Amino acid sequence: MAQVEEFGAELADFRRRVEELRSARALPGADPLPVLDTALLELRHMAEALWPRYEELAAAERHRGGREEHHEHQLLRALFQRLPVAVVLLDRDGVVRRFNPAATLLFGVRAGYATGRALTGWLAHGSRAVLRSQVAAVARGEGDRSVVVRPLRPPDPGRPDGGELRATLTALRPPREPRAVVLAVFQPAAAATVPAVPAVPHPDLAEATRNAELMDLLDESAAALILADSPKEVPQRAAEVLYGRLADWVVVDVAAPGGGLRRAAVLAPAGRPRDAVARQDPASCPLVVDALRHGGVLRPHLDDPGILGRDAAGAPVLAGARAGSLLCVPLADGAGGPVLGTLTLLRTGGRRAFELAEAAAVERIARHVALALRGL
Repeated sequence: MAQVEEFGAELADFRRRVEELRSARALPGADPLPVLDTALLELRHMAEALWPRYEELAAAERHRGGREEHHEHQLLRALFQRLPVAVVLLDRDGVVRRFNPAATLLFGVRAGYATGRALTGWLAHGSRAVLRSQVAAVARGEGDRSVVVRPLRPPDPGRPDGGELRATLTALRPPREPRAVVLAVFQPAAAATVPAVPAVPHPDLAEATRNAELMDLLDESAAALILADSPKEVPQRAAEVLYGRLADWVVVDVAAPGGGLRRAAVLAPAGRPRDAVARQDPASCPLVVDALRHGGVLRPHLDDPGILGRDAAGAPVLAGARAGSLLCVPLADGAGGPVLGTLTLLRTGGRRAFELAEAAAVERIARHVALALRGL
């Protein structure tokens, strides 16, 4: 590496001197002979010093690359020899180029004897044409494939499949060779069809963390509702637990004594959008009406800006809130009693969308809110 850097510095100095000669030649009234003599000197330096140095470095790089390539070939050859399954390297005509030791045991032939002979000679007559055609197709680049063949002398004739073998064929492009070769892997057909043992699933740590956070949220909301002294405190306590941790906006609507709904709690960033939502009539909010009639609403992605209603100027509330996803669930005790209101959550900015697990947790919190309102 140091030699390359040194040569690069010499070459940079040479280029800099050539630029200076070019500038000197362009000066008006300059004597061209000294410039010409200096240019000839620099050319001699290039031919006698820089160019031989370049050839020396290039030869060293080729030698180093050759050693690395030789090492890779040795590694692949050792891997080929030690594979526990029968592997045969074939040309496009099905002629054997290389057997590994497992293949010699399977076919009962020495590797040196098999090399240069057609592999079909060790197969039953009914399998020869099939394997030959499939090998040719793989070599032409028509894709990998698998075929069942019968050896001429099955290694274990007493097997239920009669000693059939499954050959898996794939094309390879050896370096410095113009044509592809075919790598064939042979294994007993019955063993090849045995279903794989299902892998033991690993726990998803991120999912486990989210579930733990939701459990903590359920616990804190239940504790906050238990400490409420009056029905007026219930919506605010529930909203304070959810605000910031699970949602950027929390809106709670509860049933009014004379019928209808009233907006009991709005926790959101300060500004005109929050004031507009706080002054809004819940009955004019399509999302709230839909949740009261049909149950919970989960919108991971919002495509209807008017789903949360409009402000006094007629602009969609969602546009001002810059919400990306929302969740609205009814306040119901789960025992068939009347719906006591709704709980609406919004997420804004780049936060991820609400998920089903979060919706299930919010439904439980809404049930707890309904039970607290009913009990008080």
